[in-house]
Amino acid sequence: MNIWEITEDALNGLGVPIAANVMISPTGGTLPDLYLVYQLISAPPLLHVEDYEDMRFYRMQVSIYSRDGLSNLPDVISAMIEFGFTRSSMREMPYNPDTRHYGLSMEFIYTEDVIISESQ
Repeated sequence: MNIWEITEDALNGLGVPIAANVMISPTGGTLPDLYLVYQLISAPPLLHVEDYEDMRFYRMQVSIYSRDGLSNLPDVISAMIEFGFTRSSMREMPYNPDTRHYGLSMEFIYTEDVIISESQ
């Protein structure tokens, strides 16, 4: 399972529309009142053993967009922690007058052991 699948599995349980990178509304449609967007921010190797990567560090960003403000939001933090992520930074995004959404962006860390095959 890759980092995008792990993130999507964590967020699917919240019952909120989700998308990778950007939520695109159907032609002539509008964006949902509440939705989540996730994206990979960085994924540097964390540890090397005998010239092979042994551990990788992923920084995933999950943004919540809501027309009702930033209170009473789905519990993204608990959902991500349940799937092995660690909470990192959080910041409020500017209000979008075009879509009428408020935004909150949260970053999460996921550390993965890299399996080294004998063929490497």
